[in-house]
Amino acid sequence: MKVIKFGGSSLASAEQVNKVIQIIKDDAQRRFVVVSAPGKRSAEDRKVTDLLIDLYQARTTNQETTAIIEAIYQRFVEIAAPFSIKDDVLSDILTSLHDLVTLPIENNPYFLDAVLSAGENNNAKLIASICQASGIQARYINPKELGIIVTNEPQNAHILTKSYKKIYNWRHSEEILIIPGFFGYTEEGQICTFSRGGSDITGAIVARGLRADTYENFTDVNGIYAAHPGYIHEPETITELTYREMRELAYAGFSVFHEEALMPCFQASIPVVIKNTNNPTHPGTQIVTERTNLDKPVVGISSDEGFTMIYLSKYLMNKEVGFTLRILEIFRDFNLNYEHMPSGIDDLSIILRSDQLTEAIEEELLRKIAYEINPDELRITHDLSLVVVVGEGMKQRVGSMAESTAALARKNINLEMINQGSSEVSFMFGIHKEREKDAIRSLYYTFFE
Repeated sequence: MKVIKFGGSSLASAEQVNKVIQIIKDDAQRRFVVVSAPGKRSAEDRKVTDLLIDLYQARTTNQETTAIIEAIYQRFVEIAAPFSIKDDVLSDILTSLHDLVTLPIENNPYFLDAVLSAGENNNAKLIASICQASGIQARYINPKELGIIVTNEPQNAHILTKSYKKIYNWRHSEEILIIPGFFGYTEEGQICTFSRGGSDITGAIVARGLRADTYENFTDVNGIYAAHPGYIHEPETITELTYREMRELAYAGFSVFHEEALMPCFQASIPVVIKNTNNPTHPGTQIVTERTNLDKPVVGISSDEGFTMIYLSKYLMNKEVGFTLRILEIFRDFNLNYEHMPSGIDDLSIILRSDQLTEAIEEELLRKIAYEINPDELRITHDLSLVVVVGEGMKQRVGSMAESTAALARKNINLEMINQGSSEVSFMFGIHKEREKDAIRSLYYTFFE
């Protein structure tokens, strides 16, 4: 039995929805379908979720909402047009959109959640009706009825463990269930949304609750590429990678999956397959607990910009008990999170996200480090990118680090930082952001061509 999820691009138009219907029909194991809100039809278009944000902002500032509601409604009308759905479905969608502007705003922390969830919720109703009109025995099911009970954290809900038992009760449903993604219900009955990428989270939760054999996540690409297609012309598609490898790649810029979205499937050892709605016969990328083929040492190379490095050096630093603790306490006092902290005998570097720093915070932070730590050298480097080379196969192969540094040296790329985790699944280079593309290309052609 499979749980499948369709992203916004897969549901953006009637043409795309027709592909979705065929995908459901093509495999009898696809019994549970999680849907997002309709996405962009073109690069210049706007998602339904974007329009709902406009509705929220208009409502909270006492502006006119009629035109926005009509624009949202027309997206659903256009998708429904080629299909012979029941007349009351679109009427119900329009009524639910008008109901949003009657909800209380004052003392209602869940108002934004209720507005945003309308995209997925109404789309699930529409897709269920289109399935029925296409000869599929399907029905819409509300997340509360399914059993998705979440914590009462607006826009950042987390699933309650007891939900999985409730969801499992639907495993033998005779009908294909069409489930809206992105939100659940608190124990008090309030709609509460997950964080960004929430429909992916719903799909993984449903897959774990039903103890599915596979969770198929349909998007608009053939799978996960070994490197950014904007940097590499037609990069390889990764056929298989582990959850750990995916986590490493997602951290450093791969945006196919929200990090939290993998957790329920990881916990239940359920394989996740990334597939293309526009090319459904392509095998896609499978994410598994353990990879069987380790012939290639590296599965992917990713990068992310927007980092700052604080470097300090002090002679006999390693002899001072609690030295690192004192530095971290300073960062805690400034409410700063650090990402990495490679160190030597007498020096260490602290890597953090640049968006945490203002000029004033930076100046005060360096002053406090200088006063309390009294380092021999203290400097800060801005505009860094982190380039990460990932692969479980590197544990069994000697020389991957040497090949990487040699490849970067051939391009005269200076390394500000090198960091390798003890698991040997990845290693990381800190470089100036203007050399990021050069670094990705050099590393990709070293390991993939």
